[in-house]
Amino acid sequence: MGILDFLEKKAKPVLGLDISSSSVKLLELSRHGDRYRVETYAVRPLPPNAVVEKNINDQEEVATVVKAMVKQSKTRLKHAAVAVAGSSVITKIIDMPAGLSDDSMEMQISLEADQYIPFPLEEVALDFEVQGASPRNPEQVEVLLAACRRENVDARVNVLQQAGLATEKVDVEAYSMERAFELVSEQLEDREGQVVAIIDIGATMTTLSVLVDGKTVYSREQLFGGKQLTEEIQRRYGLSMEEAGLAKKQGGLPDDYEAEVLTPFKEAVVQQVTRSLQFFFSASQYNDVDYIVLAGGVASMDDLSALIEEKLGTQTLVANPFAGMSVSSRVNAVALANDAPSLMIVTGLAMRSFD
Repeated sequence: MGILDFLEKKAKPVLGLDISSSSVKLLELSRHGDRYRVETYAVRPLPPNAVVEKNINDQEEVATVVKAMVKQSKTRLKHAAVAVAGSSVITKIIDMPAGLSDDSMEMQISLEADQYIPFPLEEVALDFEVQGASPRNPEQVEVLLAACRRENVDARVNVLQQAGLATEKVDVEAYSMERAFELVSEQLEDREGQVVAIIDIGATMTTLSVLVDGKTVYSREQLFGGKQLTEEIQRRYGLSMEEAGLAKKQGGLPDDYEAEVLTPFKEAVVQQVTRSLQFFFSASQYNDVDYIVLAGGVASMDDLSALIEEKLGTQTLVANPFAGMSVSSRVNAVALANDAPSLMIVTGLAMRSFD
């Protein structure tokens, strides 16, 4: 229904493409039996301001990067799955008669959608998914309705088209994260009924997703990310943005870097995590989580997970969706392991091949 689509039967093999504020991530998976294999992956930075807070500003620039990545990766796939940010999607659970076919349900939702969606319908891409019987009325089913402004979807479709790819699926980041979490949850103990906080710290945005029994019950975005560390390095040591970004990854900064810049940034991350969780506790019936899973580029920072675990007293691990996967010989396994925490969303998108 529309192109926003997180539910479709038998999919074509798709290339996962995660377009974030600072980079594009590409991933192709194959599956043999119940094991996945990484066939190819790539991460490339985007020019400054090509994407701002997950909105694509310069489609041409982003398409150029995607096209180069596809060529470099040597993938044969021509269909891709992309995601829109959770903050640009409105979701609502509605009750509908149980016996309706998909077509009848789609027609009824189209007629009634203006009750639930605060935008004109021609500006919106819609999708729905039946969740199961309604606890309020056995003759009805609960339906999850998702709506996104069409311009957010169109921008991604246009970028892919300019890069020579067809858009097979437009997902929501939260659902991609949930799908990838299935792989990470296998690394946790006593999984039943668990409350897990995934904290995805990107370049400019931190997203907290709370999953109970593997389903997202809460999601919140805050402006905070690794770019703040890059900017502080730039300011303190008189470097360009590019030099600061490289120094952050490769080292070679003055002796006072650790104490003066890195430690205060890590403390800021801990504060951000604490604050995000407090927002969740005050908005829900929960007052604790069983696990914290760190994702995003900042997550692989040395000792960060240990620091969070020590300060919050909650078991904390760094996300690695590839722990149980095999890796094609053309993939650099060391680079993949380093990038793993920032590849959760793109993993969830690449998994759409096997719906």
